[in-house]
Amino acid sequence: MIANTQNLKKENSKFVQPLLVTHRITSIDLLRGVVMIIMALDHTRDYFHADAFMFDPTDLSKTNVLLFLTRWITHFCAPVFMFLSGTSAFFVGRRKSKNELAKFLLTRGLWLILLELTIVNFGWYFDWSFFNIEFNVIWALGASMVVLAGLIYLPFVGILIISVILISAHNLLDGVHVTGNTIQAFGWSLLHQTGEFKFFGRIFFVGYPILSWVGVMALGYCFGKLYNPSIEAIRRKDFNNIRQCFNYFIHLTKNHKYLW
Repeated sequence: MIANTQNLKKENSKFVQPLLVTHRITSIDLLRGVVMIIMALDHTRDYFHADAFMFDPTDLSKTNVLLFLTRWITHFCAPVFMFLSGTSAFFVGRRKSKNELAKFLLTRGLWLILLELTIVNFGWYFDWSFFNIEFNVIWALGASMVVLAGLIYLPFVGILIISVILISAHNLLDGVHVTGNTIQAFGWSLLHQTGEFKFFGRIFFVGYPILSWVGVMALGYCFGKLYNPSIEAIRRKDFNNIRQCFNYFIHLTKNHKYLW
């Protein structure tokens, strides 16, 4: 009887799989999910609102309250996506070496750029000739990952300073223009200024220049430091306004215990 019981336990143990323990951060997952829902709302409006391409939903002379809000609230989506992508990159870096993380960001970024220029563009126009090629949010996300793959080799303080400068000072370049339908103008458009160009019998439209988005993603990467085990949860809750966030990041740069 005892032998049979032991044999039965051994047989059952073959089918018992160990529980997979994941360390998800509920607040970040919740925020990401909410933004996805809001973005779906905006895309639904594009395809089901009769005047979607006739006027800007934020044009107060033509819009209504509900239509205005469905467009206005989506302005938070791209910044949150970019910011949390940087935070996620930091989390991935916890279990990878710098070289492995850089390779991950580089390959993931290039893959996203390829998807933007092929599948996503086809999804917008259903045109096999790809007459219209757009560089929009997926392009910016991928390109920012490629840049972040290099930035992660800098000290934490350096990444933080670069991110703050790019976010706060990129508008100082608004007066710089490269005119004409040239490669130079197209390159500047990819960096900072939206624009439309015609090359090889096709139209290239840049809707998301990457300069500011690199700063947002890099700042999100720095934000990931706040979720290190050495930092108590109660201190993260102090981030209830921009001033406190800035002051705490300054504190981090002065306290090497939290940096390395």
